Amino acid sequence: MLDRILFPIAKRFVAGRTIEEAVRVVQGLNEQGICATLDVLGENVRDKGTAQAAAGRYLTTLDWIEKGRIQSNVSLKLTQMGLDINREFCFSNLVRICERAARAGNFVRIDMEGSRYTEATLSMVLDLYREYKNVGVVIQACLRRSAKDLQRINDAGVRVRLCKGAYKEPAAIAYQKMPEIRENFKKTAEMLFTKGNYPAIATHDDQLIDWTKHYVRQNQISPTQFELQMLYGVRLETQRTLARQGYRVRVYVPYGTHWLPYFSRRLRERKENIYFVLRNLFKR
Repeated sequence: MLDRILFPIAKRFVAGRTIEEAVRVVQGLNEQGICATLDVLGENVRDKGTAQAAAGRYLTTLDWIEKGRIQSNVSLKLTQMGLDINREFCFSNLVRICERAARAGNFVRIDMEGSRYTEATLSMVLDLYREYKNVGVVIQACLRRSAKDLQRINDAGVRVRLCKGAYKEPAAIAYQKMPEIRENFKKTAEMLFTKGNYPAIATHDDQLIDWTKHYVRQNQISPTQFELQMLYGVRLETQRTLARQGYRVRVYVPYGTHWLPYFSRRLRERKENIYFVLRNLFKR
């Protein structure tokens, strides 16, 4: 019953339950000059069989990307790969995915989860990057530690997606007010533009989009030297406009049967997320 009621709403933000549905969505985006990153929904896996099955779905996703010649990479969460079970086990699942992606000339983005996983995620990515240069990570501008973390990541040469961060965190470790988050976003974005490796600026915030466009113009940074990233189902007309203006635009496209935890968790984490969903149902 809940599935039948909520999925029509969630489907605006989730590409579907199957890889076939997700590929059709990506093909539609590609036709408009927009790239994608496919995410097989799932997180906080507690048994090895489920984690191995999730890794297998990513291998299948990479197969579909290659066969369909679609412009997409993949994003995944470490807890989906078994980080809560065992670090070495999780690492072995990631190696399978990174190796498959490397054979196809593709890229794997490791998503950032709540702050309890920040250090483990950065450590895992840096270890992976020694062997697999096709792996990147996410930095959340809301966290007070992010500028220092970004120095480590930039020094290593790892590609970064910068976002505000969707997780509700205590004031001791995260900025709480939007002006503070925006200022740290700009600070860390500038670090990426000056010392980073092909930055991905992920935001739907008009102030930050405008700031980014102004910054790259003022500093003579080509639109091909970075990406603007957004979520599937949010501000499609803005995505199209940015692509027409010559920016590289990539859309995060989640799919899978675990859509309900993904959808409900995003609404639970912050009341602002509920307003965000409602507001963007009508915003172009």
